[in-house]
Amino acid sequence: DASNIYQLRAGDVVLVSVWREESLQKEVRVLPDGSITFPLVGRVEVGGLSTPEVEQRIAAKLKDFIPEPTVTVVIAGIEGNRAYVLGKVLRPGPMVMAGPTTVLQALSMAGGLDKFADESAIKIVRAQANTQEILPVRYKDLIAGRDMSTNFLLRAGDTILVP
Repeated sequence: DASNIYQLRAGDVVLVSVWREESLQKEVRVLPDGSITFPLVGRVEVGGLSTPEVEQRIAAKLKDFIPEPTVTVVIAGIEGNRAYVLGKVLRPGPMVMAGPTTVLQALSMAGGLDKFADESAIKIVRAQANTQEILPVRYKDLIAGRDMSTNFLLRAGDTILVP
């Protein structure tokens, strides 16, 4: 299932190594423009790609220098996989999602709602191609276990607003 393959994002860290090439082993951070820089090949676009795709891309660029290069790319840090919780929670701010994370899990990681939070007005702001989608969260239904349909799975870049 292709939807489960992790795609690299700005802020992520990858360890790139080339078999039998000691000097070609480097830990690099994905830049805000979605690229990395690697010896011999220079700038490589990796944003939105899986590690096998990045391996193929770097290997193709290395062929001018090394016959049949074997490239390995390992994810060393997923700092780019973050969501944000803003507003009336105990610990607002960015949060790295180590795995699939729901709204309730994110609110829990943020320490829960503070006593002045408006439970009926919680929303997720999700960036789409060139617009923003607003997803209303029915917190009372979630907490009561009645209707879990608004316990959305978060995506990188989502912001939960708790007024």
